[in-house]
Amino acid sequence: MSGMTTKHPVKSAARENLPPGDPLSVVSICLDKETWGTLKLFADSAPLVRLDRHLGEYRVDDHESVLDWIGSPAPDVCLLDFDHDRRSAALVAERIHAEAPETSIFAVSSQPQSDLIIQAMRSGCSEYLVKPLDSEQLLNAVARVGGRRREKKEQAKAQVLAFIGAKGGCGVTTIATQLGALLAQGYSRRVLIVDLHQDFGDAALYLGLTKYRYHAYELVENTDRLDAELLQSFVLHHRSGLDLIPAPQGIEPARPITPGALAQTFEFLRLRYEFILVDLPPGLNDEHLELIRSCDQVNIVAIAEVSALRNVVRQTDYFTRKEIAADRLRVILNRHQNRSIITEAQIEKVIGQKLFWKVPNQYVQMLKSISGGDPLSQANSEAARNLNEWAGMIGKKPNPTEEKKSRGLLGMWSR
Repeated sequence: MSGMTTKHPVKSAARENLPPGDPLSVVSICLDKETWGTLKLFADSAPLVRLDRHLGEYRVDDHESVLDWIGSPAPDVCLLDFDHDRRSAALVAERIHAEAPETSIFAVSSQPQSDLIIQAMRSGCSEYLVKPLDSEQLLNAVARVGGRRREKKEQAKAQVLAFIGAKGGCGVTTIATQLGALLAQGYSRRVLIVDLHQDFGDAALYLGLTKYRYHAYELVENTDRLDAELLQSFVLHHRSGLDLIPAPQGIEPARPITPGALAQTFEFLRLRYEFILVDLPPGLNDEHLELIRSCDQVNIVAIAEVSALRNVVRQTDYFTRKEIAADRLRVILNRHQNRSIITEAQIEKVIGQKLFWKVPNQYVQMLKSISGGDPLSQANSEAARNLNEWAGMIGKKPNPTEEKKSRGLLGMWSR
């Protein structure tokens, strides 16, 4: 092992990625005496790394919060020894990854076999450090964490808008693709649509982007090694400037999602766009609820039908029980007609809130834009003008004098 003493300071090239004045907090779990000594010498030579705790057991009680165990707020890094009990270490890594997704987990082991490295990565570890620890190996791993944290602080985060139908056929994908294209082309915003339908996702078809290899759920499976280069292999580019991560092309078996993986993926995506529009299937599950908790706005798209309105009530009740703030829920009435059998007043009485937006019924024009794979082809239609007004409300960039004056709704949406 290349010895690490205070005479071997942290290299300046990697030091640049460590956050100035705000040290990275590190917790170690079950490290052997030699590895712990190496880590302590490393921290002594790198004042921007702070050792918070050394935990001597793998076990986390089922009733105990991970944050109660590793510390709250969660540390930036956990070094977890996989040699004493690999199965227990993997279970602990999974718990930390699920409950503290912002914490980077480093597996530490004397066994460098590729299958063991893959197992550790699948349990939520982002780095695999081989014993005896080498100063440069440890430094580079910590510097990557510092670089990601610095990037998050320097970049503004995207607004994440979820779109979910009260039932199938309410026009969720149409609204999401139209609104996304308008934000991208009309208001020069960096916009991404993520199609999270497991089966029968249509966003790629509506945008005329039908040739692709990878889809959104494969991206989530690779969240631990996400970087800008990997992301580009998943993203499809529309001529409006809109980006898309599509749904699976065929019918595939349901893919189990590691707890925390969706939230971690979207945290990465937030740093690269200004708006992320999520096309969700009508059904609700724990994975989607995890994402919805982190969304800035949840748009429930309905039509003036009894079954759809009943489901709006069910969905809002469900979200309320799951402690989703009511002020983040919006009801969008699609295919609105002034002479509808069910009036606007009746709808608002049934759902118990005001309609946030009404998109006029122009089925023929919308069908033409869908068939041509161009959401902007019917720009002069009433529906397109209506959606452009919505896009302008959330996407228009105020000039500097307006920005100083306005701190209300428009200012919030335009940040």
